[in-house]
Amino acid sequence: MLFNSYEFIFVFLPLTLLVFHLIGKQGHYRVAIAWLVGASLFFYSWWNPAYLGLMLFSIIFNYSVGVLLNSSPNILSKKPILAFGIILNLGVLGYYKYANFFVDNINYLSGSNIIFNEVILPLAISFFTFQQIAYLVDAYRGEAREYNFLHYCLFVTFFPQLIAGPIVHHKEMLPQFARDITYRIRSEHLAVGLTIFAVGLFKKVVLADGVSAYASPVFDAAEAGIVLSFFEAWGGALAYSLQLYFDFSGYSDMAIGLARMFGIQLPLNFDSPYKATSIIDFWKRWHITLSRFLRDYLYIPLGGSRKGEVRRFMNLMITMLLGGLWHGAGWTFVLWRGLHGIYLVINHGWIRIYKITNMRLRIASSFSWGITILAVVFSWVPFRATSIDGATSMLTSMLGGYGLSLSPLLKGKIGWLSEYGITFEGMFYNGIVVSGDMVIWVLLLFMFAVFFPNTQQIMGKNYFFYKGNGENIPRIQYQWMEWKPSMLWVVIISGILTVSVVSLSKESEFLYFQF
Repeated sequence: MLFNSYEFIFVFLPLTLLVFHLIGKQGHYRVAIAWLVGASLFFYSWWNPAYLGLMLFSIIFNYSVGVLLNSSPNILSKKPILAFGIILNLGVLGYYKYANFFVDNINYLSGSNIIFNEVILPLAISFFTFQQIAYLVDAYRGEAREYNFLHYCLFVTFFPQLIAGPIVHHKEMLPQFARDITYRIRSEHLAVGLTIFAVGLFKKVVLADGVSAYASPVFDAAEAGIVLSFFEAWGGALAYSLQLYFDFSGYSDMAIGLARMFGIQLPLNFDSPYKATSIIDFWKRWHITLSRFLRDYLYIPLGGSRKGEVRRFMNLMITMLLGGLWHGAGWTFVLWRGLHGIYLVINHGWIRIYKITNMRLRIASSFSWGITILAVVFSWVPFRATSIDGATSMLTSMLGGYGLSLSPLLKGKIGWLSEYGITFEGMFYNGIVVSGDMVIWVLLLFMFAVFFPNTQQIMGKNYFFYKGNGENIPRIQYQWMEWKPSMLWVVIISGILTVSVVSLSKESEFLYFQF
């Protein structure tokens, strides 16, 4: 079941919300939690009931390991328990997510023909596995304790964050369900939550799905071996960059808004990443909870920056490459994060040189933003591509490796450029996309992503968020743009919801099936 579906919006959500608050209002908190757990399991099994057993096994196993960790008297006795828990979690994840990938690579390298039945990837397995690994590590450190199995089930299955995050810590969510106020119907929570959900839904079904029509044909053409023009390749890459941004940002908003309807505050997952002025800044803004997880449970345990610059850069590359494999079993994901690993090394290296030499050179923020966004868009190509060949073909076109073609209308004025290899066959000579419509979509959405305030800024003080790194969310410059419980905002949100609901009937792409 998806957030952007009729059955979720008009049946599942209102029924789950109503029953939860009715039960909680009577003071039956355990029953309310049990109802929410049951509803969340139903939500998960809607896609494929066969994998419900896998999730239940994962929950029971990790809860049991957590109890053992909390009961162990000393660190030495905890280490083998933790190791066993992590190994089994990674083993299950590895089988379902990477078995086919490894067999295919063995066959390719050795020329063998090992036959392995294709393993269907369970929905959201990476999310709930990593969330539970974090819990085990926190239990090992003495930072998390949970002896209530029902509460632990809710921590793992809570449906707003189950499919696409944010990735939450036990200590962030469970204490909120211990508050009496959580179980009371509050108009404030419903209004704020519905507003955030409406904004997220609009991002997904109107903006992301709208621009996807210009991204998919370009990538499909590259996979089919069609040589793209320079402008077709960049147009497709830009369109996909915006599709992914508004899709993932929209899903995060919907998750946070849904949780708020239940009186629960989830951590911030997006903070206008396309406004970033460096790659370091980008990864502080994009998928914040995953970056936090990789930092706390991989980068820092590897040594972080404590063992010299060379080791620091190695740790960065390892973290980025493993983060790529987390997203999907394919070399395209490794290439994507590998590029970002190189970007980060260059970024940190530049900062280091700047400090050592005490250079006075200052780069304009607009220039650093431009370099950053071009690097990010370039790296999204292997993330979207289904093969290395498709990715390299498209990247070659973007770098001008197949030449540059301009409009025939310009030949009379700048025809002399043909001496330098420039042709005049048209900017979009394959006819893959309607150039005018694509340009309009890309320009409008980029303006939306870069110049407009983000969701948390619009919501202002009504939108409690934390980034997990101690940073404050900057307030919106124009206070009149902040959300208020007023008739004007009722009209605005009603209009957004109406447009979004009407758009639900259109074709929609689900981007998180492989996570």
